[in-house]
Amino acid sequence: MKVLIADDIDKECTIRLRNAGFEVDEFPNISKEELMKIIHNYDILIVRGRTKVTKEVIELAKKLKLIGRVGVGLDNIDVKTAEEKGIKVINTPEMSTIAVAELTFSLILNLVRGTYRAIESMKKGLWEKKNLYGYELFNKTLGIIGFGRIGRAVAERAKAFGMRIIIYDIISYNMIKEEIEKLNATYASSLEELLMNSDIITIHVPLTPQTKYMINSKTISFMRNGIYIVNTSRGDIINTKDLLNALKTGKIAGAALDVFENEPPKEDWEKELISLPNVITTPHIGAQTYEAQIKGAILMAENIIKLFKPSN
Repeated sequence: MKVLIADDIDKECTIRLRNAGFEVDEFPNISKEELMKIIHNYDILIVRGRTKVTKEVIELAKKLKLIGRVGVGLDNIDVKTAEEKGIKVINTPEMSTIAVAELTFSLILNLVRGTYRAIESMKKGLWEKKNLYGYELFNKTLGIIGFGRIGRAVAERAKAFGMRIIIYDIISYNMIKEEIEKLNATYASSLEELLMNSDIITIHVPLTPQTKYMINSKTISFMRNGIYIVNTSRGDIINTKDLLNALKTGKIAGAALDVFENEPPKEDWEKELISLPNVITTPHIGAQTYEAQIKGAILMAENIIKLFKPSN
């Protein structure tokens, strides 16, 4: 069976697949046009987030049996069209739980303590100790939107910092009661309840029609004045123009963003947001640890081998 790896995937994936008898081609920088020309030759397509597996691409994939996404989300794959064509779609959501949780906490600490301002100041040759006050996390309330793998991992780290934790998820309280009690956390019955009672908000939900722009001017109005917000999930969860306005007016004290509506950001309002002094941004590096990438590559290879088990 022929496998096409169309993004930069750790070599462990290729090694394990070849050892199992697969024929693997690697084109990590392939363009959409080039992909469309050769996709008809392959049984399996493996991508990360860069390659967009659109309806157009899938229609040309006459032999394709499986699309594998090394990562959490599937928003770069037209899953509906793939399923209609009988093509299985899999991902590796467990690969980046620790990586994203740790990045989230790095951003929270950096944002609330103002460490980034101190770093920038020192690089300019300044000594502005008297101006560089920040806040402690101890006894602050962290609102966690989404209590899946990453949300849980963030909550565990928040508990270690002595934070109060409030959780909102579409999952009913009874299904996660035991875990919430272990964390000594509070379960919010609505998004509005979480927003009204949090000092810091962190978002860990997938992008769906229901979650797109769930943070907007209306929901921002429920937030406490001077709140901090962190997003390491998907850019479209937040209406960025509304966030920009709230940051400029001071309704939101600061934001830390690893994800954007356009990646890379291209609109003037996105660039203005990034330039604000109370905003920290990173270029979607949530899963960019060596450990996470190796784990994702191994998981993808093992899942494919289990599904097809070709003879050597």
